[in-house]
Amino acid sequence: MAETVRRLPSLDLLKGFESAARHLNFTHAADELYLTQSAVSRQIQALEDHLGVKLFVRQRRGLALTVEGVRLREAVQSALGQVREAMESLSPRNVPRGITMTSTMAFSSLWLIPRLGKFQQMHPDVDVRVAANDRVLDLDREHIDISVRYAPDADPPPEARWLFREEFMPICSPGLLERTGKPLERPEDLRHHVLLRLEDPVNPALWLQWSTWFEASGVRRVKPAGSIAFNYFDQLMRAALAGHGVALGRVPLIQEYLDEGSVIAPFGPRVATQRSYWLLIAPTARRRPEVQTFAEWLLAEAASTGSSAQQSRPSGKKRRTA
Repeated sequence: MAETVRRLPSLDLLKGFESAARHLNFTHAADELYLTQSAVSRQIQALEDHLGVKLFVRQRRGLALTVEGVRLREAVQSALGQVREAMESLSPRNVPRGITMTSTMAFSSLWLIPRLGKFQQMHPDVDVRVAANDRVLDLDREHIDISVRYAPDADPPPEARWLFREEFMPICSPGLLERTGKPLERPEDLRHHVLLRLEDPVNPALWLQWSTWFEASGVRRVKPAGSIAFNYFDQLMRAALAGHGVALGRVPLIQEYLDEGSVIAPFGPRVATQRSYWLLIAPTARRRPEVQTFAEWLLAEAASTGSSAQQSRPSGKKRRTA
């Protein structure tokens, strides 16, 4: 037995191989495991060297498994599944398990949290933990059950379900117009106002910049009276609500503020960002009824937004749903 254990490759190599074999893509495997693409590639190379066989064939359009790779994939997936089931069976059955979900700071604070009260009223026995983070977290490693990912329409997370597409447009507080007395009826009037900008050097969202809105709208860019930059969108929204300037609002994240009149959209148009929010369930959590209940609630809440962003489902490449 000791000799057998010594001959086995490390669990990290097997997990890297299983993810790459499932996606047939080193980049997607790296995203899932929170590694770099080169690190996953090195893991596969180390595993191939350990076994003395090739596991993947590098093709022009991606990867394909060799015959040996197919055999190992089936064995590894079966073994990891058995380990998962054994660990779940060891958990006390009479202890209620909560749900841990993650998403971006903006989605969590502006869209999810205002709605969580409704879920708690409907399911008071289900505990929910929100782990907001703009970094993409590895669901398995971080023990997370559900993730709402913000990703391009053309490249959604594997096995994800679509929630809604994002659009953006100029918004401001009604108090801003009352306080300044400056007109804001057409894009040219922005020259009288301070523009609130999203400026994050770590995660630059170029598609959410004023220059993008001007170009996509076909509107000639104007020089504003001033500008204030923020590196988080929820900070930018607080400034807009306080009447500090005009922001680009992200719909449907701010739909509640528009509905209640806390902010207004003085003019259009809305511009689609070609990015959407996607629901992803961790493989280890898919069979848990409370996770399925929370996922279905998220889907229902997204469908009830009533915005054009929810209706314009992307037509990019299709992925298998969770």
